Amino acid sequence: MSKLPLEKVKVLDLTRVLVGPFCSLQLADLGAEVIKIEAPGGGDESRSFGPFMGERSAYFLSLNRNKKSVTLNLKSSEGQEILKKMIRGFDVLVENFRPGTMEKWDLGYETLSKINPGLIYTSVSGFGATGPDCHKPAYDIVVQGRGGVMSITGQEGGEPTRVGASIGDLTAGLFTTVAILSALYHARNTGKGQKIDISMLDCQVALLENAIARYAVSGEAPGPLGNRHPSITPFNSFKTKDGYIIIAVGNNRLWARLCQALEVQCLIEDSRFSDNEKRTVNYRQLETALEGSFIRQTSAFWLERLEREEIPCGLIQNIGQVLRDPQVLSRGMVREMDIGGEQTLITAGIPYKFSDTPCERINAPPLLGEHTAPVLRDYTGLSDKEMAELRRKKVI
Repeated sequence: MSKLPLEKVKVLDLTRVLVGPFCSLQLADLGAEVIKIEAPGGGDESRSFGPFMGERSAYFLSLNRNKKSVTLNLKSSEGQEILKKMIRGFDVLVENFRPGTMEKWDLGYETLSKINPGLIYTSVSGFGATGPDCHKPAYDIVVQGRGGVMSITGQEGGEPTRVGASIGDLTAGLFTTVAILSALYHARNTGKGQKIDISMLDCQVALLENAIARYAVSGEAPGPLGNRHPSITPFNSFKTKDGYIIIAVGNNRLWARLCQALEVQCLIEDSRFSDNEKRTVNYRQLETALEGSFIRQTSAFWLERLEREEIPCGLIQNIGQVLRDPQVLSRGMVREMDIGGEQTLITAGIPYKFSDTPCERINAPPLLGEHTAPVLRDYTGLSDKEMAELRRKKVI
């Protein structure tokens, strides 16, 4: 059986809800052993988020496959001592408490790195560990708004709009994963661990792409443009007889093919649209000219004709359509995950495709504290009698 890329990496996951669990999900999918530390009694808050399958949160289930759950009260001195014993056996720690919380519990980087000098200690928070706002709380919508993404999302002239997926959390989770993998590479070469500080707000700024370039050149803050591109035209969605179709025409060759496919060859010679810059300046007139053609036929008709001309195009699909898309299915991106009790949950597959270390395992997300006894026995040497006493005291 092929090994997974991170098979020998051990991760202590102290995160909750979305940004941290999405990072540790990537590491778990890549083969790392991820031990999720949860508070006794309730665990990760997302276990109480809907929608539910029976008594289990589908939200939690979708983010915590391939992990193990250990209950440990980090607010107690005994829980803190247990974690300090455990940390010797781990390569990575990930936490997303508010800055200062881990230090208050004597579990900060300075403490744990003395116990394990090779430890990669990773903190992800709304605004990072430094700066005037480092202690402020943050959720996805807060950083989407403050980070500028909402100001450029939505219909032209419309109100600021939150991106439909939680990209404030998700992108920070992905940036955190990249940082951890980079630190693991460094540690493999030097034997030295380090602290990683990730800010959700920083990650939103890093995503602003050409919006920053446009502001730097013009001095004017960009606003929402709907579905069109600020510097490539036509690059937008168009209403058809029965829905919408997207086209992306990035050069004059494709522009000529589009005009032929739509049977509006007269636009090829129109001086207003002779190159991309002019098409972008005159986008309103251009899109009006194209709309009259698209509305006369169905999306399927235009998709077949445009694909025949090798014009980048596609449909706007709802989630149900995405889950039935032949290309998505052929890539293994829709999976059924066994969640126990003869129940299964549809979940996104693993997007990493490796030739030698394929990542295909989809293990059920853990019940709260499901792996407490075996993990503590392996990593701390605690006996069954000692663990029974810790349970009585609600330490585990």
